Amino acid sequence: MTTHSPARRRAALALGTTAAVALLVLGAPLAASAHVAVSPDTATPGSDVAITFRVPNESATARTVRVEIDLPTATPFAGAEYDPVAGWSARVTTATLPTPLSSDGVQVTEAPRAIVFTAAAGGGIADGQFQEFSLALDLVPTTGRVLLPVTQTYSDGTVVRWDQPTPASGAEPDHPAPTLYITDAPPSGDHAATAGDGGPTIAAHGEAAAGAGVSDPTAVILASAGLAIAVVALVVALFAYLRPRGRASGPSSRPQASGSSSSSSGSGSPSDASM
Repeated sequence: MTTHSPARRRAALALGTTAAVALLVLGAPLAASAHVAVSPDTATPGSDVAITFRVPNESATARTVRVEIDLPTATPFAGAEYDPVAGWSARVTTATLPTPLSSDGVQVTEAPRAIVFTAAAGGGIADGQFQEFSLALDLVPTTGRVLLPVTQTYSDGTVVRWDQPTPASGAEPDHPAPTLYITDAPPSGDHAATAGDGGPTIAAHGEAAAGAGVSDPTAVILASAGLAIAVVALVVALFAYLRPRGRASGPSSRPQASGSSSSSSGSGSPSDASM
């Protein structure tokens, strides 16, 4: 029968708790990963394209209540429509073009400048949730790529601006702008990305924080190493708990030898006495 001393059980429990906490703490940045992104991220010049933005909420205390998607003015789209979202109102703002565009034989003098989604009172995107916003854009411009910056506003006044270009190297900035690649190829590893990759850093009072998200290579390496250490600690804890300390005491030759010795001593006494 195997036994486990209270000290051994306490040690195993401590190691197990440490491992669990390490998994939770080190895994939290990975779970919180969620950049604002667009899907698909490629389009053909001169075509119409339907795209979807996925906007996550990364605040534990506030809701996302406003989402503004900016469209380019230097290389504009001829038109834009949005898919209605329950609990949100939307409007398209336009700007006069310096040079008219031709779309289906029609001269276009105004182009969409932004689409603004606003949550109804008491609504919005809550902690741990995301919302998708779909657009239909007309006449994709002939250019390498277009940035589609998103401004995310929270109910506590926090503003996060997703407006940083991703370099050709693919090294993702802290707050990358959703990008539609037209004649340019997406950076390495970006084309396969979906609308839920990466993670923002939220700042208060209208400014985006400068901290790196989990997409930062150093953060990913450290988190992975920490998770590996936590798993090893958990295995050690289980081994320490399950390993037998030793066999329970039972009949053995040693007590018998002791008894025999005593018996011999006892039987020898009469002989000595008789002598």
